[in-house]
Amino acid sequence: MHISYSVFTEARFWLMVAVSVVLPFGIYGVLIAKRAISRFTVLALGFSLVAIAGVDVFFLQRLASTASATPSLADDVFFVSEVRVALYLLPALFAGLGINVISHVMTTHLTAAEKRFAQAHGKGGADHEI
Repeated sequence: MHISYSVFTEARFWLMVAVSVVLPFGIYGVLIAKRAISRFTVLALGFSLVAIAGVDVFFLQRLASTASATPSLADDVFFVSEVRVALYLLPALFAGLGINVISHVMTTHLTAAEKRFAQAHGKGGADHEI
């Protein structure tokens, strides 16, 4: 069995960094760079941000358990001490932004659906929908 002396030398750590940093900023780049984007694409990217946050939390918990078994003190500073709380802020940010994007898509869709309903049933029809 291979015993690692530091979490920072493992591929899992670098995969987490790639997933945690590169992917979300790539998603933000797509959302900002596109002049026109469909609701479905925006919704998919919002769900992707929430999923990335979940994967990040999973990796952080796995790395914390691995870090406690390694002899490296640097691992303990980042993953076992109170500093690890700061590592959870990035996934929380991505989850919050993802939920905001999803909420925006749902709100604009429902607003448009209400307008279509009001046009189809006249102004007084909106009172009788429930």
